[in-house]
Amino acid sequence: MSNVNYRTSEGDCLDYICWKHYGHLSGVVEKVLEHNPGLASLGELYPENIVIILPEISVSKVSNIVRIWD
Repeated sequence: MSNVNYRTSEGDCLDYICWKHYGHLSGVVEKVLEHNPGLASLGELYPENIVIILPEISVSKVSNIVRIWD
């Protein structure tokens, strides 16, 4: 998977765009904002035709879970 360019529709908001694309929000909104300087200054709801770069974000799996009661 590589970066994806997303073109907004009137009224789109970043958390919904991220949830639709990635399927979760854990750390995703912050990463997208890092890849799109100035995006946060546009406000919560975006106008039409703003191009947002949705970067590839790897999901790390936790392999060793320590349970304190085991």
